[in-house]
Amino acid sequence: MSEIQFPLSVGESPLEEARPVRHSQQTMTQLMTPLDGNLRGSVFGGVILAAVDKIAYVCATRHAGCPTVTASFDQVDFRSPIEIGEVVTLEASVNYVGTTSVEVGVRVMAESVSGGDARHTNSCYVTMVAVDEQGKPKAIPKLILEDETQHRRYLDARERRRARLKLAEERRRRRESRGLES
Repeated sequence: MSEIQFPLSVGESPLEEARPVRHSQQTMTQLMTPLDGNLRGSVFGGVILAAVDKIAYVCATRHAGCPTVTASFDQVDFRSPIEIGEVVTLEASVNYVGTTSVEVGVRVMAESVSGGDARHTNSCYVTMVAVDEQGKPKAIPKLILEDETQHRRYLDARERRRARLKLAEERRRRRESRGLES
């Protein structure tokens, strides 16, 4: 097997333009306040998902060079609760680009406001679609992978995309076989 030569341009876009992963990587940090929490002192999952959606938007929009909209959240895994008063840091990176869509991986870490060890609290993958002024899907630049980690993430994201498309097709066939509209 031959070794991959980096940088490597990937993606399904008809555009010649390509951008490296680092071009759009984002980090966002915020303090969790009582307004973010439930009666048990933990942060609502929806608050974290809203923050994930925001950072995914910025990351995808920077890569696309135009507005993006959320198409799906995949594999949202909550590993441990986040407490009120903790600092949450989200890190986002483009893993995959299609013709008009971008998969953004988001990792969420939490730590005491006074410092100490940060813990990985959850991760997920967000698919965003680039849109033009009329809200129609728009082609986006290809992605430039610069190392093995980015390449592994790209391959994993490509497999997730295939699984999503296969599942969507299976659902469509089941609806049609029952005489239901899409």
